[in-house]
Amino acid sequence: MPLPSLDSLKDQARRLRGVLREEVVPVSYSHALEIVARQYGYRDWNTLHAAIGNRPPLAPLMPGSRVAGTYLGQAFAGRILSAGALQADPSRIKVRILFDDAVDVVRFESFSAFRRRVSATLDRTGRTVETTSDGRPHLELAW
Repeated sequence: MPLPSLDSLKDQARRLRGVLREEVVPVSYSHALEIVARQYGYRDWNTLHAAIGNRPPLAPLMPGSRVAGTYLGQAFAGRILSAGALQADPSRIKVRILFDDAVDVVRFESFSAFRRRVSATLDRTGRTVETTSDGRPHLELAW
């Protein structure tokens, strides 16, 4: 499983802490970070943080480049069809991605809607500013 960004992992820990608090199992934020690290196969938060900090920066996004990540919480792999900086904000990149396998964009068990092509505007971290109702970016590239 590709590692999400550091911000995304911290968001996961915050959400986990909130759910556990609702279940009357209060944990500290640092304990939630340790749990998230173990979910990704690391012995502790410091080891996971080091693994993310040591990875190379996001590669330039060019047509034909292979990418992987999550779209609406579903893992994907695919290739970039087009990419270009926004004129209004050159730090943001508009991309169109063709997924190798269609991704179900609906979370209901009784209904499905599959997509193979998506368009998104990414920031420098490879994430969309737009988020789902639970705070996750619509699309997040892993690298």
